[in-house]
Amino acid sequence: MPGNRPYLFYELTNSVCTTCLRKVEAKIVIEDGRVYMLKRCFAHGPEKVLLSTDVEYYKRCREFLKPAEMPLRWNTPIKYGCPYDCGLCPDHEQHSCLTLVEVTEHCNLQCPICYAESSPQRTRHRTLAEIERMLDAIVRNEGEPDIVQISGGEPTTHPQFFDILDLAKRKPIKHLMVNTNGIRVANDREFARRLAGYIPGFELYLQFDSFEKEALTELRGADLRSIRERALAHLNEFNISTTLVVTLKKGLNDGEIGRVIQYGLKQRAVRGVTFQPIQAAGRLEQFDPAKDRLTLSEVRQGIIDQSGVFRAEDIIPVPCHPDCLAMGYALKLGNDVVPLTGLIDPAVLLAGGRNTIVFERDETLKDKLFELFSTAHSPITSALSLKSLLCCLPMIAAPPAVSYDNVFRVIIMQFLDAQIFDVRSVKKSCVHIAHPDGRIIPFDTYNMFYRDDKELLLRQLQEEISR
Repeated sequence: MPGNRPYLFYELTNSVCTTCLRKVEAKIVIEDGRVYMLKRCFAHGPEKVLLSTDVEYYKRCREFLKPAEMPLRWNTPIKYGCPYDCGLCPDHEQHSCLTLVEVTEHCNLQCPICYAESSPQRTRHRTLAEIERMLDAIVRNEGEPDIVQISGGEPTTHPQFFDILDLAKRKPIKHLMVNTNGIRVANDREFARRLAGYIPGFELYLQFDSFEKEALTELRGADLRSIRERALAHLNEFNISTTLVVTLKKGLNDGEIGRVIQYGLKQRAVRGVTFQPIQAAGRLEQFDPAKDRLTLSEVRQGIIDQSGVFRAEDIIPVPCHPDCLAMGYALKLGNDVVPLTGLIDPAVLLAGGRNTIVFERDETLKDKLFELFSTAHSPITSALSLKSLLCCLPMIAAPPAVSYDNVFRVIIMQFLDAQIFDVRSVKKSCVHIAHPDGRIIPFDTYNMFYRDDKELLLRQLQEEISR
């Protein structure tokens, strides 16, 4: 009598072989309380990859779905199939919530972990004309882009950095971010003061991986503790909205999740923390994906266990890309921190309703929240609207009693790489990179197929498909 398989076959998707990046069929299975991807390449054999340590949360992500928001135009045709047509092609299921513009290949660090492989030895800066073409491509796709992030390399090393900000500010961009390691902010108070001139609608995405010398040295190649301290002193002084960005490696800095959240809550300028498990792309020294990878569910559990603020019901999937994005919102009210996400009824959210707060779960919050918002019948409908709360975007508008200074959000942003690649999921990617030629490409596939000389391999794969 044949026996049962040791797993529950949950769903089927397509992935890629980690070795050759050819598309392969992949089973999603549940085994021993975990979710795995099983795939087989005819040339390189089978693979088994851990996707989630929390089966129920993984299943819940399927409930957080909403109709796709499309860009105003498509940039490339459907010819070879996902993920080989990126541009965006008409088969993509999500517009750009956030688009990166990489203005330089240069960096004043050489981090052992860097998806862009930037370094002091790479000295090319993009011209203002090139950067404007990239910004214009984003505007053509989005009309009024939600977030554009100036990135690199280290963008603050660009000799025309403030010209770039001026250029971006002339475009109809709702929220402008700068992705930085903080070195220039820390060492140049006048630089920080000039950044304050771009408020409102401006934010720093500040690298902040650890409080420990050993972890920083392993991830960044340098002890940056004093740099981060001085940078935050300047940002707090000028109240420049800041997100702390933590690149996480299992067993290295994942025990500091709660400490970073508590630290961020005490900083005047900090609006939240984003946790990004390492994507197996680019330069990867001292990183073994088989043992050093963190899943989104492990990071989520770390927030629940360590933060002292967010409970399980407060860290929920983001509907535009629920497999790879999770978030929780809170209000900072003096010395109090009030988690809000757990009070949201997702059924109302996904139906497009407006009154979203479920006070029955915590009646004591009712009066406190009503003090902040003008109308008892439609609480949280401007700053904390349904659409705003369950989105990875910053919230800009607010009623008189609440400003962006009161917002604190925690986001988990997991980028797909060849090991965990899922075509079904990547079609929903809403974090994109502007290619210099005008294509807008998902962050996940850009680092696998479209960065630097990786397009040579992509063309080989496209030729195989054509034959």
